[in-house]
Amino acid sequence: MSNEPTATPASLWLRALAGAYDLLPLLGLWFFAGAIALGLTGGAIEAHAEFRKLLTQLLVLAFSAAYFVVSWTRGGQTIGMRAWRLRVVRVDGAALRWPQALLRFGVALVSLAALGIGFVWMLFDPQKRTWHDIASRSTVRCSAAGN
Repeated sequence: MSNEPTATPASLWLRALAGAYDLLPLLGLWFFAGAIALGLTGGAIEAHAEFRKLLTQLLVLAFSAAYFVVSWTRGGQTIGMRAWRLRVVRVDGAALRWPQALLRFGVALVSLAALGIGFVWMLFDPQKRTWHDIASRSTVRCSAAGN
């Protein structure tokens, strides 16, 4: 898709819309992670039990990482990206490999932790890249009109 003459860098707006769509499958995965945590802790997750809380958080993080890494390496699209005709590819146009996708996910978390600055960065970057685009040597392309 990135080799198409009409493919352009995806805007922050379209990326945000795709991210909003991705919350739907993520919510299901997070509930599943919580159910696993409940099963592993004998049905009790207490706010003051640090191990149980940490286990739940780690499972949610692992399921989230798996969703994005698998989506990006198998077709270059999450469910939200498909809806908006976005695709993540390496800068050479090839599909991401799993280490690259995992790095992309990790840096995206840092971008979010920095109050979204890593995402907003694309508004000032001449190539419209976020921190995780730069770190993973990837780009999000859009073939839809009006991006």
